[in-house]
Amino acid sequence: MITLDIFSDPVCPWCYIGKTHLDRALEAAPDHPFQVEWHPFQLNPGMPAEGVDRAEYLEAKFGGKAKAVEIYARVEAAAHEAGLEIDFSRIKRMPNTLNAHRLIHWAGLEGRQTAIVAALFRAYWREGRDIGVTDTLIDIAAKAGMNPEVTRRLLATDADSEALRARDLHARQRGVTGVPCFIIGNQYVVSGAQPPEVWANVISELRSHAQNQTG
Repeated sequence: MITLDIFSDPVCPWCYIGKTHLDRALEAAPDHPFQVEWHPFQLNPGMPAEGVDRAEYLEAKFGGKAKAVEIYARVEAAAHEAGLEIDFSRIKRMPNTLNAHRLIHWAGLEGRQTAIVAALFRAYWREGRDIGVTDTLIDIAAKAGMNPEVTRRLLATDADSEALRARDLHARQRGVTGVPCFIIGNQYVVSGAQPPEVWANVISELRSHAQNQTG
C-alpha cells in the first residue's frame, strides 16, 4: 500500500470537489494501492471560535459582493460538473474548523476518518449546518458510529488542539500553501481538485512501476 496524505479543510469547496473526483477514480480502480490519511489545514486559523457571518466574510475576502458572487459562480459550476449539488443559500456561517479537524483526527484512531470527512463536507456544503457547533459535530460523529458521549467529553476539553495546530504549521513549513493538497508516498505532490482522469493516470503509473519493480 502507498500512503495518500490529503491536506484539506471541510469549509474549502475545492477540497470537497477534489475528494469527489478522487472518490470516482478510486471506485473505478478498486485495486488501487492507496491508503488514505487526512491531515489538518485551516484556511482561517485565526477565525473566532464562534465563526462569523459567511456573506460578510466572503465580501471582505474578495473585495465586495459582486466579486464574491463571480468567484462562487465558478465554484458552483465546478461542483455541478463533479456531480455535486451545493446549496450556497443554506450556508450562513463561516466556522472555525479546529474542532472539526479534531473530530477527523479522533475518527482516524477508529478507522472512520474518511466517513467523517465525507459527513462534514455534506453537512456544511449540502445541508448548510454550522460545523463549528459542538452539537453538530457530536451528531455527525454518532451517525458515523463514534461514541457521542466520548466525543462530547473530548470536545469540552482542549485535547489534541495544540498537536493539530502544530501539524497544520508543519504542513505549511513543508510547502503546503493551499488545499486540497495530496502527497503520494511522501514523495509526489498533486495540488488542487484534479479530475478523475488525472488520478486514473496516477494509479496506472503506480501499477506499472510496481510491476517493473517485481518483474
